[in-house]
Amino acid sequence: MRKVWKVLLFALFLVTVLSACSNEEQAQERFNEYAKRWNKQDFAGMYEYLSSESKKEISKEEFVSRYKNIYNGVEAKNLKVSVIKPKKEPKAEDGKLPLSLDLNMDTIAGNIAFTKEVTLINEKQKDEKSWYIQWNSGMIFPDLKRDEKIKVQILKGERGEILDRNSSFLAQNGTAAQIGIVPGKLGEQADTTKQQLSKLLNISVESIEKKLGASWVKDELLVSMKTISLKDKATIKAALQYPGVKVGEVPARVYPCEEAGAHLVGYVAPITGELLEKYKDEGYTAQSMIGHAGLENLYESELRARDGAVISIYDKDGNKVKEMVKKEAVNGKDVQLTIDSNTQMALYEQLKNEVGTAAAIHPKTGDVLGLVSTPSFNPNDFSFGIDSNTYQSLVKNPDQPLLNRFTKTFSPGSTFKLITAALILDQHVVTPQTSIQITGKWQKDSSWGGFYVNRVGSLPNVNLRDALVTSDNIYFAKMAVELGADKFEKGVQAFGFGETLPLDYPFAKSKISNSGKIESDITLADSAYGQGQIQMSPLHLALVYSSIVNDGNIIAPRLIKDENKEAEIWKKQVMTPQTGQVVRDGLIGVIEDPKGTAHDAKIPGMRLAGKTGTSELKQAQGQTGEEKGWFVAVDAHNPNLLVAMMIDHVQGRGGSHYVVPKVKQVFEQYQKIPQH
Repeated sequence: MRKVWKVLLFALFLVTVLSACSNEEQAQERFNEYAKRWNKQDFAGMYEYLSSESKKEISKEEFVSRYKNIYNGVEAKNLKVSVIKPKKEPKAEDGKLPLSLDLNMDTIAGNIAFTKEVTLINEKQKDEKSWYIQWNSGMIFPDLKRDEKIKVQILKGERGEILDRNSSFLAQNGTAAQIGIVPGKLGEQADTTKQQLSKLLNISVESIEKKLGASWVKDELLVSMKTISLKDKATIKAALQYPGVKVGEVPARVYPCEEAGAHLVGYVAPITGELLEKYKDEGYTAQSMIGHAGLENLYESELRARDGAVISIYDKDGNKVKEMVKKEAVNGKDVQLTIDSNTQMALYEQLKNEVGTAAAIHPKTGDVLGLVSTPSFNPNDFSFGIDSNTYQSLVKNPDQPLLNRFTKTFSPGSTFKLITAALILDQHVVTPQTSIQITGKWQKDSSWGGFYVNRVGSLPNVNLRDALVTSDNIYFAKMAVELGADKFEKGVQAFGFGETLPLDYPFAKSKISNSGKIESDITLADSAYGQGQIQMSPLHLALVYSSIVNDGNIIAPRLIKDENKEAEIWKKQVMTPQTGQVVRDGLIGVIEDPKGTAHDAKIPGMRLAGKTGTSELKQAQGQTGEEKGWFVAVDAHNPNLLVAMMIDHVQGRGGSHYVVPKVKQVFEQYQKIPQH
């Protein structure tokens, strides 16, 4: 019996000890569960763990709302709340147990971390006794009191600007004119004003009324209708005639070259949902502007500003109590290009009423001086906020003004003959003096069936210079067939075909054919004068022509200005210096010789070397079809400018001869501008 009592007493002692241990352990477990809900930002779940006294201080709705508003406002991410394990077992006194937690989170203004001691209360709620959190506002942020607020101030950074070689702006942080309506001042002429403003700004009356009907609108507030260029004085003056209309200046990304630089420079516009998801970890917000095209997109990471922020505590009277954390804004970096805005504008002026493209380079340095695609669009429309009517007119335009043509490839026509000429000379198929007799049309033999090559030139006996001057297709076709497909392929590839241009810009690769091979003598003959499936971008074509003023080397292009960087060669010795001289002399003859196809480009005091080309797109031989006219030219004696220009739909307008005077005018204008 005594033994039984001893066992019972020991069991009672053990229960008492275990109960005491489990009481503290239960408190820590409850605190851990609270921290887990906190990490999940389950604020409603967190509220159920609050003590009765805490629940009297703050309602569930207010508790949840306050956490959500503050965390959303500071853009809380990577939240981690950890219960600190005590160094020695804590003891509850009077039903209270002190425990501590660590909180760490990233915010819009930087990292916030703090340690907080929290008291747990052992009490009964809803017929259940457990441990509950004695909560206060300091658990959201240290020192935050019940009637105080957290405010976030954004510190705006400046986006980097894009400049040309002479530090003229291509993309600038400037100002624009904001045309808006003050609803309370529309008066009795409200409907008339809306209708007239609709016509003036090319926006619908429905769009105007929707903006005026927004929930935030008040009679005395200015409601923005459209942002336009400050240079548009006529529109600004007309808008101010209507009652209730006001015009003010607002910060804006401005593109001074407008349509002339649109495809090259691109534009910024509000970030899309897709881009926001793509760059979700890079600091963009739904309010961010981002580069959507051209250099604005290509150099987004360098140009973009990183906004800073300050998170502070304010009292109920709006006074700052404490600055919690601050991240300074970081301005974007400026990007200076080799582009010459005057040359860019000159190219555009010649092309603005055409479907076409052009590239201009400095052939000795590789500096890209101009890249133009037409028809074009005004990038300011996108930057200021493009309206639906304007956007739809661009999208539905059959000439595709949003398409960047200078990055695409096209059939180069006879401008390709420079390459064929270099190959047949260096492979000793002909000498400069070799003369062949040509009459009528030509085919290799009867195996070609109905295919034959026509000639443009009309000389009965033709050498290389004559063939270049008169652009004789038969000469180059015969010589290429004699050279052979294998040597032709290998030789053309040496000029950079099938390769990415060494430039930070997404140019399509030029190609010999769709398969990369010359698969028949007919294709070989057709390719020799730039037809077949030969495709080149205008910049690649310009670079190829740089070889005739660089001893047979193709210069490497560069778009970013760097005074400390020497000019580089992209392709070494695509032809020998001697061949380069012969070809150059022939191309000078294209302009100097009265029989030359570009004789109209002759400029007194200059010695241009160049080549015309007309590529034809037709269903069958003998038919007429769409024609693209080319002209490439360089000043052979003072090689500081090389231009390659293509204009579409030149059939019935003189073919490539239509392009010649346009390139001539670019040279004439360029030589009048002081060069830096």
